[in-house]
This record gives sequence, C-alpha cells and structure tokens, in this order.
Amino acid sequence: VQLQASGGGLAQAGGSLRLSCVVSGRTSRVDDMGWYRQGPGKQRELVADITSGGSANYADSVKGRFTISRDNAKNTVYLQMNNLKPEDTADYYCNAKVLYIDYSDSFVALNAWGQGTQVTVSS
Repeated sequence: VQLQASGGGLAQAGGSLRLSCVVSGRTSRVDDMGWYRQGPGKQRELVADITSGGSANYADSVKGRFTISRDNAKNTVYLQMNNLKPEDTADYYCNAKVLYIDYSDSFVALNAWGQGTQVTVSS
C-alpha cells in the first residue's frame, strides 16, 4: 500500500493551494483519511480528517479556511487550502486507515502515511 501526496508549493498569504493524496495497492477498504502537518520545530498535528461517509473534522486553526474531501472511487483525499497564512507553513502528510490484502491473501489493517509535501506561505 502506498500513499502519494502532491500539490504542495509556495503561496502568498491570502492565497490558495490544493493537496491531493492517492492510495494505491491491494486495498480492500479505505476508512478514515486525513491530513496532518509538521511545522519547523513543532510536533505533527491533525489538520483535518474525513470518514468514508464524508463526515469531516478540522483543527480550530483551519476551520473556515480549509476543506477536506474525498473521492472513494479513486481512493483519493483532497485538502483545499484557502486564505493561507504564514503559520500554515509546514510539511503536510496524508494518512489513511486501510484494510489491505497481503501476499498470503490475508486481510491486514494498516495506518498508512504518505510522504510529506511542503507548503510554504510567504507574508
């Protein structure tokens, strides 16, 4: 199972970016998906997550500015980030709770992480 994140980059304060993360591999089911971030000198924190049914949860610091969504048919989660602030600068990581099928055709639950994608917001 692999999670491939994309969409990071440089934005000015007040600007927008959209992150995407695709889950690939022998997945039987993808449950909760989410985005975390880790700023310079900070611990990793939850930004937003979303259930397979579409219920979303946000960190207080991003409510009203960020929107998480997913396409279950494509095993993809998105994070639309609007009105970006310099304090949003961080490496962003996607996460997914996955049930996958291993080499012996057994079902295995996995808390999977993608590689970080860097978001830099200039003032």
